[in-house]
Amino acid sequence: MRNILDFEKSISDLQDKITKLRESGSDKSSLIEVNHEIEQIKTRIDKKLSEIYKKLTPWHKLQVARHFNRPHFIDYIKELIPDFEPLSGDRLFKEDPALIGGIGTFNNKSVMILGHEKGNDTESRIQHNFGMPNPEGYRKAIRLMKLAEKFSLPLITLVDTPGAYPGVGAEQRGQSEAIAQCIEVSLSLKIPSLSVIIGEGGSGGAIAIATTNKILMLEHAVYSVISPEGCASILWKDTKYAEEAASAMKITAQDLKELQIIDEIIPEPTGGAHRNRQQTIKNASEAIKKNLNQILNIDSKELVRLRREKFLMTTNKSL
Repeated sequence: MRNILDFEKSISDLQDKITKLRESGSDKSSLIEVNHEIEQIKTRIDKKLSEIYKKLTPWHKLQVARHFNRPHFIDYIKELIPDFEPLSGDRLFKEDPALIGGIGTFNNKSVMILGHEKGNDTESRIQHNFGMPNPEGYRKAIRLMKLAEKFSLPLITLVDTPGAYPGVGAEQRGQSEAIAQCIEVSLSLKIPSLSVIIGEGGSGGAIAIATTNKILMLEHAVYSVISPEGCASILWKDTKYAEEAASAMKITAQDLKELQIIDEIIPEPTGGAHRNRQQTIKNASEAIKKNLNQILNIDSKELVRLRREKFLMTTNKSL
């Protein structure tokens, strides 16, 4: 599978060599030699990727965060919560497949889990609206958050959205109000809550389900109030300045950890999550277990106090 990003072009020729060697149809006598050569090239690729990924700019990280082959919500669910039972609908309008939620068992404990789903191919991306929820998605999230609180289930959210859907219909049905209500409910929950930014964390569409006690972030994920392209369009009236905007906006996990916006950075495999989905999900699972255990036994009133204090501090830092 070819998954070369613009800044990775130096490894393209090496991957082409591997493809040609595999297609060469070598006889048995030379097969060992061919396999040895392939392994040597793979080692060179890993070394180059390691060098490249140590020097990623915020703009590069944005490209990695948006990579089509990164593991999405459904991929995490299959590995982390095999007994996942989806709960659908907002009881007001309809189901929103851009934001999935349900119950299941994680680390031998029943949990409620919510997350954005972008889809893995053209058909599923259209079905899931490219991970951009409508108001009914956030109202479903509110319903499930309250259900989790009623049955004392810890809440886990996986964030991966370019933002809430900005369509006319969404605005007519109260998009901003739904997001605001979702944030308010999340801040007031008397249960432990944890979120993981697994790809893009775009604007209020992400914050709506990320106002939690713990916020974790994959190494090459991004989290921002607006996309760099949107920022460039506003400030410079031209998206060609998006790369400069990305650097100025402090969108990376490393910047946000330094600013104390997030609590922990989850390492990704060499070359990004899209190159080793299984290892990425394993890393995320271990981080979720550790951080969830830290808050499971905290008193409900204290959980609310700590959560509100956390986001009040974040707000004050931005003023």
